[in-house]
Amino acid sequence: MSPVERLSDAKNESGQRQRATLRQELPLLLWMVLVWGALWQDFSPGNLVFGLILSLIVVNVFQLPPVILSGRFNIFRAVTFLGRFLWDVVLASFEVMYLAIFRGPKTKSAVIAVCLRTESDLIMTGVGHVLTLVPGSYVVEVDRRSSTLYLHVLNVNAPEDAEQARQDVMDIEARLIRMMGSKEELEALNAEPKHTKSKTKKISEEGKP
Repeated sequence: MSPVERLSDAKNESGQRQRATLRQELPLLLWMVLVWGALWQDFSPGNLVFGLILSLIVVNVFQLPPVILSGRFNIFRAVTFLGRFLWDVVLASFEVMYLAIFRGPKTKSAVIAVCLRTESDLIMTGVGHVLTLVPGSYVVEVDRRSSTLYLHVLNVNAPEDAEQARQDVMDIEARLIRMMGSKEELEALNAEPKHTKSKTKKISEEGKP
């Protein structure tokens, strides 16, 4: 579905935003509650309930831009995604510490562009947030129309390293699609070969003479 079709699908015949069902809004509400708990560093039941109340107020009162949700959410995939995310954070933290101590200024980095499969604003945002939270990479720009992320990556010494960074981004996107992507996106993902190459290019490399 194109961005225009997705936007028109979110509106009724009079051009006003359609009311999403509770099932469609559930992933967004859960995400907002988790962000609330993380901001306060308090995941007690009372604080999460208060965060849920605030999330419901935000969704129902404020005129937010339409967020197109798929209407599906896989709990098992969400748990495995969280576990893999925590592992990536720990592993990347040690890698950055090693580079800072033993490589220092000799460490090379690059800015690469990765064209994602999805056109979903929610999944694109999720990919960008995960990349920013994992040490060693962060998103510097987003091209929403082409679903392209531009990110800065540490320890890029050869084209193969840039390609590996790109593949890591595609893997994050794939895990998010399996967790809460649309049925069409999931079917397209399952139909891909194991090592699908996306449109990506190396934009710049730092540390070269």
